Amino acid sequence: AITLAAAQVACCQAPSQAEFERALATELPTDPAAVIAVVGQSKILMGDVKPKVDARIRSVVEKSPQQVPKDQIKFARVNLTRGFLAQAIQTKMMRESFLLSQVGTQAAEKRKEASEMMASRARQMFIDSEVPELLKRYQVNDMTELDEKLRAEGTSLPARQRDFTDAMLGHLYIREKVNKDPNVSLAEIVQFYNAHQSDYQHKSQARWEQLTVLFRNFPSRQAAEEEIKAMGREAYFGGSMQAVAREKSQEPLGKSGGVHDWTNQGSLASDELDQQIFSLPINEMSEVIADQNGLHIIRVLERKPAGVRPLRDLQDEIRKKIQAQKVAADQRKMLEQMNNLVPVWSLFPEDVPGAKPLPKVASGGRAAKLR
Repeated sequence: AITLAAAQVACCQAPSQAEFERALATELPTDPAAVIAVVGQSKILMGDVKPKVDARIRSVVEKSPQQVPKDQIKFARVNLTRGFLAQAIQTKMMRESFLLSQVGTQAAEKRKEASEMMASRARQMFIDSEVPELLKRYQVNDMTELDEKLRAEGTSLPARQRDFTDAMLGHLYIREKVNKDPNVSLAEIVQFYNAHQSDYQHKSQARWEQLTVLFRNFPSRQAAEEEIKAMGREAYFGGSMQAVAREKSQEPLGKSGGVHDWTNQGSLASDELDQQIFSLPINEMSEVIADQNGLHIIRVLERKPAGVRPLRDLQDEIRKKIQAQKVAADQRKMLEQMNNLVPVWSLFPEDVPGAKPLPKVASGGRAAKLR
């Protein structure tokens, strides 16, 4: 059934009772031509969003083993509409920003000319690259059949073409404003490392081999002791703890030879094992070690002292972190510029930073004069 979680596609968190009631009180336009957002000089209609919402809800309802309550459907419809609208607004904002970056404050004719030229190129790219992929994906032979398949999923071929065009122009704007591979100097890496050294500190670490018998698998402690000692003798005289572990050890890593990779001191559930692992001589088999679960014999292979990981081992990792920070900063700057460049009026202005409430929409879908 559709539950509150179904609408989290749009809002990304569990709603409160007040949010649920507010969604139920919201009346969405029924006319596909109704304007639900204006982004710069572009309009978004109810018909651009509603088919996607209907398809999503229909898919969930069809899979539900029981009848879905009407209030749950209404809640999902409102919140999915908000989610799809917010996505459409962001795409339109990038499209509008790109066109403005190309024509600036030139006359409306120049903007229209640039828009039509870009749209024409995008249409051709859609036909050349996107349509063949869609035909293959939906296993149809012509665009009429393809359009029927797309409409069954809440979209259409013209709608996909418009989305493709907007996405392409938005991609061009992002490429213009956001450097996806910013340069990071060695000085920046060193500065980051010095400022975050606490993140790169590590405790003592060790690798070891282990043989184990568990008390629960034996009728008595004496029987368990006899088994672990026999395993120890076999490993000592045979020279391979791993071979014995694969055959007889009863701990989770036994089947893979009982080898435990680098582990921090203090991270083991067994205090007894932890103490011995970080105090025994390297490459010497231990005596039998007892803890609450069983008996063990170990051989420590390597140990590393506590300390700070050296910069030479971290340069690539730090470079990627700094690059991610620079990309995120460019993206935030781009969003701020878009908010300043492109005015937005929306049916749900609270979902888009800087957006204003949409003036009352006439029945024909034409927005009132925007101020």
